[in-house]
Amino acid sequence: MAVVMLKIAELSRAILLPFIGIAIFLALWAVTANSIETSLGKFPGPVAVVSQFDNLYQEHITEREKAEAFYQRQETRNEARVANDPSYVAKVRAYTGKETFWDQIVTSLITVMSGFILAAIIAIPLGIWMGLSRSLQAAINPIIQIFKPVSPLAWLPLVTMVVSALYVSPDPLVSKSFINSMLTVTLCSVWPMIINTTIGVTSIDSDLINVSKVLRLSAITHVQKIVLPASIPMIFTGMRLSLGVAWMVLIAAEMLAQNPGLGKFVWDEFQNGSSDSLARIMAAVVVIGFIGFLLDRGILALQHWVSWDQ
Repeated sequence: MAVVMLKIAELSRAILLPFIGIAIFLALWAVTANSIETSLGKFPGPVAVVSQFDNLYQEHITEREKAEAFYQRQETRNEARVANDPSYVAKVRAYTGKETFWDQIVTSLITVMSGFILAAIIAIPLGIWMGLSRSLQAAINPIIQIFKPVSPLAWLPLVTMVVSALYVSPDPLVSKSFINSMLTVTLCSVWPMIINTTIGVTSIDSDLINVSKVLRLSAITHVQKIVLPASIPMIFTGMRLSLGVAWMVLIAAEMLAQNPGLGKFVWDEFQNGSSDSLARIMAAVVVIGFIGFLLDRGILALQHWVSWDQ
């Protein structure tokens, strides 16, 4: 009986209490929204936001149908021209219709993960090196402390100008807007990973260091067998912090620079100023928060999968 009661209590904490919390939040949101009058009408409540998700999905389906019809017309036209003139080289053009809300989500995810992975490639090896070398740590730490608090709003103009000057190609592989957003994300998210990796390496148990010395492990083996397993929890802590920073920075960068993504969607809706704009912006806010939560859970799941912190 006691075991059953314990399981009921655990189930209540896991499901019932969060459900009650969300229900109270939604009720407060609905009451508060109904009392706020803006220049675009009433502030959207939960029902208005949910209805916008369906509208955004229908817009996506309509846009995909337009794209499919475009490619079918293009294929039919090219087949007819080749039939009349076998030497004709068919031209294939990409559909350039409006990006939907779901397209913007995919664009933002690709951009944030690209910037985050680039930051990890730089930060983790550098953090390990700094943790192993107190001289290097003393040399680089002031630079980290100066640039760590810099806002993405300050980095973005510099990144935009540098990319425009250096990334010049008549047929670019990726767009400049993607490079701008990715580098801004990298510049702002690299610092937590460097700091936490360095702390993780410097706080390795001295007994492990002595074992490595006694066994006369090479530098690479020392990192593989001692440093990485011992510091992996702090590395993942830095990665979780960095990914959260990266996601927040990306939305701000997309809004400011009008680069494709969820930030641009929010800014476009704000500029649109229709009666549905606030509900659509609120829908984007909910999605941004939910994706941020999923990204954090993803890194945590990856850490548990690696299981070096167990």
